[in-house]
Amino acid sequence: MATLTELKCALRESLESRGVLGQLKARIRAEVFNALDDQSEPRPALSHDNLLINELIREYLEFNKYRYTASVLTAESGQPEVPLDRQFMANELKVVEDPSSRSVPLLYGLLSHFLSSSGDSGGKLFLRGSAPATMTRDPNTLPGPES
Repeated sequence: MATLTELKCALRESLESRGVLGQLKARIRAEVFNALDDQSEPRPALSHDNLLINELIREYLEFNKYRYTASVLTAESGQPEVPLDRQFMANELKVVEDPSSRSVPLLYGLLSHFLSSSGDSGGKLFLRGSAPATMTRDPNTLPGPES
């Protein structure tokens, strides 16, 4: 007769092989977050940039079937429950898609573009700072102890 340890091991292996164990862990984390989340505390308003970034991440998470992670992102960030229209996202990002690119998240297309383009700066892209207004700091001051 199998011991309790052997049964636990067999159950764990079975759940892992079917991909259920990860889903259960993610679901438990999401439920714990929901139970601890203080709904009475108002969320800060989402900037336009954060709205787009969160939507790119949510589209990626849902495509990869990380549904519970996506639900925590939505709840924690204050992202609207209804996903933004993909064409709206493409227009906002100034992206033109071909039919084959529509089958994968926009984030994959953006990554593919940057990995495959050599650019004009020796293969490097120059990034400009575009932090949300709440994150900008006076360049003439030193970071405080809270940084």
